[in-house]
Amino acid sequence: MAKMKTISIAAKLDEKFKIEVNAGDHVMYIDQTKAGGGNDAGATPLEYFFASLAGCVGTVARIVANQKGITLNGMDIKVEGAFDIETLLGKSKESRAGFNGIKVTLNIDSGMSKEDKEAFVQEVESRCPVSDNIANTTPIVIEVV
Repeated sequence: MAKMKTISIAAKLDEKFKIEVNAGDHVMYIDQTKAGGGNDAGATPLEYFFASLAGCVGTVARIVANQKGITLNGMDIKVEGAFDIETLLGKSKESRAGFNGIKVTLNIDSGMSKEDKEAFVQEVESRCPVSDNIANTTPIVIEVV
């Protein structure tokens, strides 16, 4: 039987594009660049989205390594993707608003062979909730109160 854990955050849109996010004992700020009309008080939502994916991959990699007794000295994680800015700005409806694809590049510092690293990454990806939510349709309900 599944053992479910609920996660929640609270966020507040303030001046311009600045959003204060409370997540547990942590406060984060999301904003737009000055060129984009914000105050550059924090990373953009899309940068946080990629950071969330990188953070989840890194965390699950550490969990898997610890569970399997794999020496994982560290890992460099790069996440990138392209989206249609015209759709975001409401100037076009030709493309979807999201990324056309997301590429995660991992440089794993470990004594594992390339084949072992690939198997390791496959397990990490299969256990990463953020990756799973990106790859599979998850219903989103936006409710106005």
